[in-house]
Amino acid sequence: MGQSRSCIGPQVILVGLDSAGKSTLLARLLTGQVVETSPTIGFNVGTLVLDKKTSLTVWDVGGQSSMRPNWKFYLDDCKALVFVVDSSDRGRMAEAQKALKKVLSEEKLRRVPLMVLANKKDLPNSLTIREVSTQLNLHSYSDRLWEIQACSALKGLGLQQAFLSVHKLIKKS
Repeated sequence: MGQSRSCIGPQVILVGLDSAGKSTLLARLLTGQVVETSPTIGFNVGTLVLDKKTSLTVWDVGGQSSMRPNWKFYLDDCKALVFVVDSSDRGRMAEAQKALKKVLSEEKLRRVPLMVLANKKDLPNSLTIREVSTQLNLHSYSDRLWEIQACSALKGLGLQQAFLSVHKLIKKS
């Protein structure tokens, strides 16, 4: 019976602007299904099993501007930050860059690795990884382990690989 603790993996916090696709992404990872989501008030949480020995507890925290000041309350045992950005929404990249910079300035995240997921890559005019990286000013985070990957929560593309990479980042840090 003492096995239940091993199911609870390191905590990963999923943040990003509203409508970036965080809840769709988490639901797709956990169920394999596309689920109708509505704006997250508060949070969703689930355990993502990567393989027999590896799981992550993923917290999806609401991204509306009124919710962003609450992000810091979810960071206590955070082992990796996953920042989800809508790579098709060029008009909100500056806002995303500000939100990312603000959350990364939290003391609790000082040594925590970052995974940026450029979501919605299935949409025709989505930015490339390089463009997203430049717009978010990722090169300025030279003191932090970080990675960026493209994905599509809707199509399920790149999600499993991204979270396997998150697990590797956690082990490295």
